[in-house]
Amino acid sequence: MADRFRLTIAQLNPTVGDLAGNAAKAKDAWEKGRDAGAQLVALPEMFIAGYNAQDLPKKHAFTLDCMEAAKTLAEACADGPALAIGCPWIEGTELYNAYLICRGGRIVTHVFKHHLPNYGVFDEVRVFDSGAIGGPYAVGNVRIGSPICEDAWYEDVAETHAETGAEFLLVPNGSPYRRNKHETRLNKMVARVVETGLPLIYLNMVGGQDDQIFDGGSFVLNPGGQAALQLPVFEEEIAQVDLVRTPEGWRAEDGRFVQHPDDMEQDYHAMVLSLRDYCRKTGFGKVLLGMSGGIDSALVATIATDALGAENVRCVMLPSEYTSEHSLEDAKACATNLGCHYDFVPIAEGREAITNTLAPLFAGRDADLTEENIQSRLRGLLLMALSNKFGEMLLTTGNKSEVAVGYATIYGDMAGGYNPIKDLYKTRVFAICRWRNENQRPWMNGPDGEVIPERIITKPPSAELREDQKDSDSLPDYPVLDGILEILVDRDGSIADCVAAGYDRADAKKVEHLLYISEYKRFQAAPGARLSQKAFWLDRRYPIANRWRDNG
Repeated sequence: MADRFRLTIAQLNPTVGDLAGNAAKAKDAWEKGRDAGAQLVALPEMFIAGYNAQDLPKKHAFTLDCMEAAKTLAEACADGPALAIGCPWIEGTELYNAYLICRGGRIVTHVFKHHLPNYGVFDEVRVFDSGAIGGPYAVGNVRIGSPICEDAWYEDVAETHAETGAEFLLVPNGSPYRRNKHETRLNKMVARVVETGLPLIYLNMVGGQDDQIFDGGSFVLNPGGQAALQLPVFEEEIAQVDLVRTPEGWRAEDGRFVQHPDDMEQDYHAMVLSLRDYCRKTGFGKVLLGMSGGIDSALVATIATDALGAENVRCVMLPSEYTSEHSLEDAKACATNLGCHYDFVPIAEGREAITNTLAPLFAGRDADLTEENIQSRLRGLLLMALSNKFGEMLLTTGNKSEVAVGYATIYGDMAGGYNPIKDLYKTRVFAICRWRNENQRPWMNGPDGEVIPERIITKPPSAELREDQKDSDSLPDYPVLDGILEILVDRDGSIADCVAAGYDRADAKKVEHLLYISEYKRFQAAPGARLSQKAFWLDRRYPIANRWRDNG
């Protein structure tokens, strides 16, 4: 009986729908595992299809194509180690989230996911059927249990594998990032190894998919919960896991252990990776954005530069008579620091033409929000024209605080294809900017040093749509606004909860009112990187027409 087992784990980045490309990645990982002497090469959950594919597997032709790609891959990997890979699978009239074990040129075992997540960004009950809890599969003379992602969050699947002879657990995942998610995963997996007494290999995919970012961070635990290996976050990596048979059962030898950075760096890396992958997976090589001289557009420009390189980022200043000299200077300074292309496109002439066109209809009426929104929508029109002409995707720059309370103009500054900071509250925008000015990493394409001028960070935020305008004219100060939003949005709390936390009831009611009446704007907003447990879109789904209010 063999007393050593080498497992190759491939923490890789699939693309939803790129079946040939995903299979090629898997084949390359399998070849590396073969060359390293592995008995088994493992890929993450749903790797052939890409994840999260949402309703795509319900399209019969798509799943049949996935199945055919998996069979072809198995044939190509006939002479060498076994291959384990995730794929949607039809069995009879049922559709499963499956983990396929391939050996000798064919698929020899199908493991079907039992626990289907139906919360947050997940809606697998809508797509898949629940598989029965089965036993382990054999690779050589070693028996392996593979609870698929959510299956490992409950004790029944892992315990069944252990009771029916599994010697270690290999858990394939498509687990998306949110702040502090790794600790939650680790706690759940420690519970599984304590309950079963078996080593556990937690294999997670990496990469951006629409609003979701898969952060990798794969790890190996021995019985008792001791970590033997930990891979980096947000980076692809192929690693070898060596298990040794001892009198007490299989144990993983110590391997590479990468300490994960703090949540500030992880949030920033997530935003960079999400934009990079969104562009790559949708076919955009270049982006542009409106560069206002404010902190949000400065951060988005920095993220874009770090994601794509300065040569692929266009910053456009579109000043009106309300644009301050400081904003003009700061916008250009930031673009220059980053090395981006910078355009200067005044909107005065176009605004005058629109004002004259509407003058007969607006006669006798005072200027109000309408005139402010005309400026924003004119900027959106010009930016979209540049986007169309040059084939560059327009980025929007509204932070979570503004997105929450509708402090943005629909069809104006909300126009665009992606918003990297959509799930970042304003107070955290300030903190992230300071962090980026002090840090540069190998995965960033932008320069080192103070890329965002200090004055952009310290000056009072303003939309500059009227004389001496400040954000605080319309909204509570951002620390107050964000504190209330964290209760109402992230915790689904009440007005009473806000008051109990020390916030003024009038402020809380105002924020709640703005939150609900802005739902229609969020319904039409660009997707953006998910960083928290309550990001706008799939995490939080509220009706647009809604008259209920919390009276506290």
